[in-house]
Amino acid sequence: MSTAPSSPRPDLTAFVTGLPKAELHVHHVGSASPRIVAELAARHPDSPVPRDPEELARFFTFTDFAHFIELYLATVDLVRTAEDVRMLTFEVARELAGQQVRYAELTMTPYTSVVRGIPVEAYTEAIEDARAAAERDLGVVLRWIYDIPGEAGLAAADATLAYALDHRPDALVGFGLGGPEIGVPRAQFAPHFAAARAAGLHSVPHSGESTGPESVWDALALLGAERVGHGTSSVQDPRLLAHLAEHRIPLEVCPTSNVATRVVERVEDHPVRAMVEAGVVVTVNSDDPPMFGTTLNLEYEVAAALLDLDESGVADLALAAVDASFAPDEVRAALRAEISSYAEVSAASG
Repeated sequence: MSTAPSSPRPDLTAFVTGLPKAELHVHHVGSASPRIVAELAARHPDSPVPRDPEELARFFTFTDFAHFIELYLATVDLVRTAEDVRMLTFEVARELAGQQVRYAELTMTPYTSVVRGIPVEAYTEAIEDARAAAERDLGVVLRWIYDIPGEAGLAAADATLAYALDHRPDALVGFGLGGPEIGVPRAQFAPHFAAARAAGLHSVPHSGESTGPESVWDALALLGAERVGHGTSSVQDPRLLAHLAEHRIPLEVCPTSNVATRVVERVEDHPVRAMVEAGVVVTVNSDDPPMFGTTLNLEYEVAAALLDLDESGVADLALAAVDASFAPDEVRAALRAEISSYAEVSAASG
């Protein structure tokens, strides 16, 4: 499977490595690196998830999107206690900080932890404690998006909404919908999104990843989507692209993820260029990076190659993510200034 359109340009590799960034589409459990997964598996030796890094790499080789969901849920099953949640959250923040990520909106799926026996109160306390420690010790500002696991149906949607409204953590900014799209119509979740939006949460569902552009239209019309997770199939509908561009609705693009889950056959075929050429706001993200053998830094390099960007263009991608974020105004302003300063210094030294 091809994972990059060309060899990374050494100058861009160095530039991307040091570039301050925001990450908007990255899953909490899906960010568990082999190091973190191995530690969790050691805590719970009855799990089928291997502890050896090489075996883990083989374990996370997907045949299709459904197989990915199956393996993802096996990893979810490793998170069984509030201390597991706290450790995972802080260690994910540590790895984000190592990539110069200053701000991240982590997609959380509390339902899958609560049904495994972690009380929602303990879950909330664990993620908030880890968030405070990450900002204090690592300089990473975290915010949460609570995600309905679509495969679990309306019961999960009801529960996720209750967690968001009745046990709302301080850092909760968005309400999402993930999991498989096929056989999971967006319309059934319209009341949940309406209630979340009425409570001041932003609507950020996945759509148009493994289905056609009609699911993106549904996300916009029925769920009030302000950003769309993936939206890969939007390029099949010129009218949809025009609508996204006119209304400045960003797409959270995750190129390597789309190849790994067979949504796109080859990364060279990824439609991100068509999105940009249509005037659509695009942000670059990593989705479930260790599971797909990638990082946010690598995704920036892939996007740079697909879009034929120089350093200035890569910095513009980083700024687009900041602008599309739900970060506090002061965080957004500081990060924009840091990105611009970094690009200016790099240009002057080049």
